[in-house]
Amino acid sequence: MFGATALAVTAGGALACPAGAAGTNVDFATHCIPPAVAGLPPIDGNTTASVSVDNTSPKVGDTVTVTYTVVTAAAANPTDLALPADIMTPTGKVTLGGAQTGDVTVAGPKKNPPVPGKAAFPSFSMTGTFTVTKPGRITLSPGDYNIHTSYILELDTPCTVTNPPAPVSETVTASDGTPANTRSISLGSASGDPGASVTVSGSNFTPGATVTLAGRAGDTQTGDTATVTAGAQGSFSGSLVVNDRTTTGIVAYEGGGWSADKGAGPAAYVVNDTTPVPPGSQKLTTTVKAGTLSMSQAGDSVVLSSVDFGQGGASTGKLQTVTVKDFRGGPAGWSLTGKVTDLTGPGAKIDAGRLDWTPACATKAGSPSTCKAGSAGPVGGSGATLASTPDGTFTGGEFTVDAGLSLDVPAFTPPGSYSGVLTLTLT
Repeated sequence: MFGATALAVTAGGALACPAGAAGTNVDFATHCIPPAVAGLPPIDGNTTASVSVDNTSPKVGDTVTVTYTVVTAAAANPTDLALPADIMTPTGKVTLGGAQTGDVTVAGPKKNPPVPGKAAFPSFSMTGTFTVTKPGRITLSPGDYNIHTSYILELDTPCTVTNPPAPVSETVTASDGTPANTRSISLGSASGDPGASVTVSGSNFTPGATVTLAGRAGDTQTGDTATVTAGAQGSFSGSLVVNDRTTTGIVAYEGGGWSADKGAGPAAYVVNDTTPVPPGSQKLTTTVKAGTLSMSQAGDSVVLSSVDFGQGGASTGKLQTVTVKDFRGGPAGWSLTGKVTDLTGPGAKIDAGRLDWTPACATKAGSPSTCKAGSAGPVGGSGATLASTPDGTFTGGEFTVDAGLSLDVPAFTPPGSYSGVLTLTLT
C-alpha cells in the first residue's frame, strides 16, 4: 500500500552541501582576545571554517575522526614582529547536535608557514575523535578555538563563537548497529489432526546451529517440540508432531529458549477438532472472514513553519494522521515506513537528510497487536520506520500514526517556497 504527503515550506538558510559531504565551509561571527602584551582591544570578526569526518554513516559504538579546519581566522598576528614557521599550536572544539550532543576536543600540530607582522593567521586544521552513543542524525558545527604561539613568549589568542552554535558544517547519520533478524519459517500445511506431523522449513538460521521446533498456544510454548540442525547455508527442513489441541502456531529458534532475535514465527497452525458429536447434539460452526491491510491519511499536504533568511533553523509541522487497519487476522505484523525527496525551491534545494520526525502511534482498544512508534531522527531519501507491529500468533487491529516534523533549514538558503514529497509505504 502506498501513500504520499507533499511538504511545503517557506524558508531561508545557507544552502549547504548534502548531508555527509565533507568540508562544507560556514561563516560565523567570532570574538577573539589578543594577548595582553599586544595592548590591543578584542577583535570581533568573522571566521570561515569547515568540519569533516572519516565516516558519515557510523554505527553506535564506532569511533569517528573529526577534522576542524579554520580556513580564515578572525584574528591576526597581533604584533609587528614576524613569526617564524612552526610556532603555532591550535586547539578547539566541535559542537555536536541532534541525536547526540556535546563537544569534541580537537588539536592541531605545531606547524605553520612564516607569518609577517600584523598579517592574518594562516589556515590550520585540528583533529579529534568521538564515540557514537545514539542512532540518528548528528550535526557537527565548528566551535571555539585557540591559537597558541611559542616564540620569545608563550602567548594565546582565544576565539569564541559569538552566537553559538555556529552553522552546521557536517552531518552524519548513525545506525543502531543491530543486525536484522532475517530468519523465517514456513509450514507444509496450516492444519492437521491431533498427532499429525507437520513439515517445518527454515532459512537464514546460523549454519550448523541446533534449531528447536515448538508448538505455541498463544504466547505459551506447548509440550510439542523437536530439534533439527541447520545446514551450511542456514536452511533446514524438519518434522514436528503436534498433539496439543490448543496449538495456534509453530516457532523455530536457536538456543535454549525462544528469542525474537534468534527465532522465527510463529507460523499459524490449527489442530482440527475431531471430537465426535454426542448423540442428540448438533455441532455449530461459523466463519470469520479475514480482511486486508490498509491505510488512509487525514490529508495529503503539510505546511511547515517559515524561518528567517540569515538565521535558518527548525521549520516545524505535523504529519497528517495516518490510520492503519490490519484486518487480516493472521500471524504477520506490519511496518509503515517513509522516505522524502529533497525540497526544491527557487534555484536551490534543502537536502532530504535535514528532515527529522518524532513518530507516535496509538492502538485502538481491543486490538490484538500493539503499535510501536519508530525512532525519532532523520527521514532522508533512504527512508525510516514510522510505526510497526510485530509478528505474533494472532495479530491485527486498528491504529493511528502521527509524527512531529522538523526541517533543519540552513541559514542562507535563498528565500522562497520549497517543497518535496514524503512517501509512506505500508507492508
